[in-house]
Amino acid sequence: MRQLDEPDGRDGRHTQLHLRIARPVSNLDRAVDIYCRGLGYRVLASFDDHDGFDGVMVGAPGGAFHFEFTRHRDHPVTPTPTPEDLSVFYLPDAAQWRVTCERMIAAGFAPVDSFNPYWNARGRTFEDFDGYRVVLQQARWSGGK
Repeated sequence: MRQLDEPDGRDGRHTQLHLRIARPVSNLDRAVDIYCRGLGYRVLASFDDHDGFDGVMVGAPGGAFHFEFTRHRDHPVTPTPTPEDLSVFYLPDAAQWRVTCERMIAAGFAPVDSFNPYWNARGRTFEDFDGYRVVLQQARWSGGK
């Protein structure tokens, strides 16, 4: 299996990827509010009534990923995340981690015990109003090493 940091074999350049995490939500405005306030993100783009869907993308400008929250006007989908559907953010700086944890609570996320105890050892798990979970891990991502 080719690693993402290896050349793609066509022209020797590295593959540049951008990840969109798309989620149906029960309340579009509320989702945008708590993720922007909790994680310090901004609205990057939005759309209204695209084939019945409204949506908002939030993230850090220029980042490698963003969340897309959607809602269908006529046929809303009930969000059905499991306790193991996690978005994990690595924050190695202890002060930044503590401040971000406080922002998550102030924004409306509920602190919860993680289903997998691994995430409780060096992190905190938060759940939004639809049951989606965010882990703030007070560690540096090792890059799979």
